[in-house]
Amino acid sequence: MILIKQVAIFLGLWLLGEIISYYSHLPLSGSIIGMLLLLIGLESKLIKTKDVKDVANFLLNNMAMFFIPAGVGLMCHYRVLKQEWLPISVAIVVSAIVVMTVVGLIMKKRS
Repeated sequence: MILIKQVAIFLGLWLLGEIISYYSHLPLSGSIIGMLLLLIGLESKLIKTKDVKDVANFLLNNMAMFFIPAGVGLMCHYRVLKQEWLPISVAIVVSAIVVMTVVGLIMKKRS
């Protein structure tokens, strides 16, 4: 029963994010908005960590499974990757640096 409640929280936030995305016409996917809602819920203590811990750990432990569709999608667009490898590589490196910097600054501020 606990796992059903935890899955329901994730699915409910995802659905709410999809609804917000659809009606507000924001340039964000519903899943991103749902994760932001989860973050807000956790930070404001509306959602307790224990209420999502088991499912969150399962998803984190099996995260590699979620990259398989993206990898297959990349292989379907091999010609584009071959032609545009430089801008794609630059975008990957720059975005990785930005993400690591932002996460580092946030963690430094929180501790």
